[in-house]
Amino acid sequence: MATEVKIPDIGDYKDVPIIEVHVKEGDPVNTDDPLVSLESDKATMEVPAPSAGVVEKLLIKLGDRVSEGHPILLLKDGDATVPEPLSLIEQQEPIPPPDRAPSPATAPAKPNGPGAQADFGHVHASPAVRRLARELEIDLTTMRGTGEKGRITKDDVKAALRGPAAPVSAPAPVSGIGIPEIPAVDFSKFGPTETRPLPRIKKISGPHLHRAWLNVPLVTHQDEADITETDVYRKELDAAAKDKGYRITLLAFLMKASVSALKEFPEFNASLSPEKDALILKQYYHIGVAVDTPEGLVVPVIRDVDRKGIGDISQELGAVSKKARDGKLGAADMHGASFTISSLGGIGGTAFTPLVNAPEVAILGVVRSRMAPVWNGETFQPRLLLPLSASYDHRVIDGALAARFTRHLAHVLEDVRRLVL
Repeated sequence: MATEVKIPDIGDYKDVPIIEVHVKEGDPVNTDDPLVSLESDKATMEVPAPSAGVVEKLLIKLGDRVSEGHPILLLKDGDATVPEPLSLIEQQEPIPPPDRAPSPATAPAKPNGPGAQADFGHVHASPAVRRLARELEIDLTTMRGTGEKGRITKDDVKAALRGPAAPVSAPAPVSGIGIPEIPAVDFSKFGPTETRPLPRIKKISGPHLHRAWLNVPLVTHQDEADITETDVYRKELDAAAKDKGYRITLLAFLMKASVSALKEFPEFNASLSPEKDALILKQYYHIGVAVDTPEGLVVPVIRDVDRKGIGDISQELGAVSKKARDGKLGAADMHGASFTISSLGGIGGTAFTPLVNAPEVAILGVVRSRMAPVWNGETFQPRLLLPLSASYDHRVIDGALAARFTRHLAHVLEDVRRLVL
């Protein structure tokens, strides 16, 4: 009896391309063996076999685009005693020895020490190819891929093992922009070094940030809000909230004020169409909030901020922040934002330039508020000032509009009564 294997839950991703097919018809597989690899705009994912069996029929091919529930293959029940899978080295067809030993200048580099394990998290290759490279002790960072968008394939790894006699095509330009890589440097020549793998969150977010930096013409407008009275009111609410087990932070006020500004200037609550010839104005107000965790920055989303009060938002912020620090955020928790706030208020600083979280077109950055003397027309008075940094996509928003948006935001923050208008 054959079972139809389908694409599992992969979050909100749709029409994700299949970049590798790891099996063919007639192949035996074990539970959790990789069947295909998918590549979303943020990460590479492998779809594992749900059970042991034999591949009866493939229902997809390389390059197909799939979504959750799309059939992959028919898996025929196999012997209950399916042997443990061979290593990826043993799964490969025999590789003939090279006609001549590769010279030191062209031999594939290997990690230092016998059995050393490389991570290759930043290399454009699937998990299966990275595993094969580790087993063969081949350094993927020295290789040029022949796959789509310069991806390193299993054939590239095997060609590297054969030596320089195997031709390797020139790399495809990265994302069509042709930006050259920074040359590799052997830092150990200058002193002791330590290689520490990047946390998983940074491996995933790095390409997304890089893409945003390359594609969005970024400008940052800076202003400041006098939050003296607002902070007095916040402290009153916070004192009452402590007895109920949660805290009231300034971030909740920032989110409500941002909604007011987004309604007044809807271009900030929008995205460019894929053709870049129209603006998609969003009628919802889901605010992404950058949260600092031990593994890196994540951006959970608080939905329908326009329909919630300061207390409700504060409780939800506390719950989602704990979930983020515990590493329990799911894909659904981090998708759908229409605007993002990055707050460094608990750390310090005077200003910074946050990167727009594309496909959004703007982001608000805030740092620690400070007491400063402000002239009121007669004397200088100590006032609590909050620096605001609004970065925006200049294709959608110009400087004058950004200045009006940020001033409106500051105006609302300066008097909490305006939050209810």
